[in-house]
Amino acid sequence: MPVVTCIEDLRRLAQRRVPRMFYDYADAGSWTESTYRANEADFQAIKLRQRVAVNLENRSTAATMVGTPVAMPVALAPTGLTGMQHADGEMLAARAAERFGVPFTLSTMSICSIEDVRSVTTKPFWFQLYVMKDRAFIEALIDRAKAAGCGALVLTLDLQILGQRHKDLKNGLSAPPKPTLANLINLATKPRWCWNMLQTPRRSFGNIVGHAKGVGDLSSLSSWTAEQFDPALNWGDVEWIKRRWGGKLILKGILDEEDARLAVASGADALIVSNHGGRQLDGAESSIAVLPRIVQAVGREIEVHMDGGIRSGQDVLKAWALGARGTYIGRPFLYGLGAMGEAGVTKCLEILHKELDLTMAFCGHRRLVEVDGRVLASARR
Repeated sequence: MPVVTCIEDLRRLAQRRVPRMFYDYADAGSWTESTYRANEADFQAIKLRQRVAVNLENRSTAATMVGTPVAMPVALAPTGLTGMQHADGEMLAARAAERFGVPFTLSTMSICSIEDVRSVTTKPFWFQLYVMKDRAFIEALIDRAKAAGCGALVLTLDLQILGQRHKDLKNGLSAPPKPTLANLINLATKPRWCWNMLQTPRRSFGNIVGHAKGVGDLSSLSSWTAEQFDPALNWGDVEWIKRRWGGKLILKGILDEEDARLAVASGADALIVSNHGGRQLDGAESSIAVLPRIVQAVGREIEVHMDGGIRSGQDVLKAWALGARGTYIGRPFLYGLGAMGEAGVTKCLEILHKELDLTMAFCGHRRLVEVDGRVLASARR
């Protein structure tokens, strides 16, 4: 087993072990991938202030996200097809997150169902909702999340239509995936993945098949998903969903101050500054570049979170210093999952936590909740 010291090590290991079509699904952006690259590069451009001769005993990275105590302000982001990175992926990731003390967010487009994840967790996980044209299905999905005791609903607003992702098109990725000759040949080079997948019955979209009208098996799933994402989604729908849900509501996909103010007006508990990991509008600004403007516009009125480009605990600290009171990781935990299963997700969280703790200390702080923008080199200008 190779020595894993950083998220990049997990990425390289996942690339070797996960079939190309599913690895590319996770590790790709839309069009030219300029926004995907900017999400990471703009974090790297932010520099930190080193401080010395400060008492660094008894450090703590603990915080809260929408009232939930967390070991660090990091949640596992909702990611579709997680169960195709590794068999039973959502269940494994949820269990690892719970044990570590951070939230797990289950995607509508997950392989394991809400009920599957509930069967392996003891504390509330979060559920992410895509709005479909079939409102009866959405109502039932919300009710299932309630029945499972989900602690928050994360409503994604930036996928009314699907961004063009060239790698997915070239790999023939679809719902369900097509068994092309090239894909079958590639599968033959991933025996560990194939063996694990043969051991589980969960190889479809568990929240949809058997629940959506007319979708009883894989053959009927493709046409349903192709036509169900609702391009007419609007702020009135957000209000309807908030009433139906009745619990903590987080709005994902905010990149503009005006939309942030509308999020406040909707009564949501938090918003996520996000460009969908660079998978939707290519050419949009990076999340970390937009974050300070959103915080300045609405940070006193709503809890501001962010995702996109986080590859280290240093990135978490930088986002916190710029006003984010929560961050989400998608690709990093997927790399861990694809590389080593549940142990890989745990390793990912351990890496981020250690990097966050050490960086906080080097910047002269013992408690994350006391960190502010003064840890950034730009604060001296």
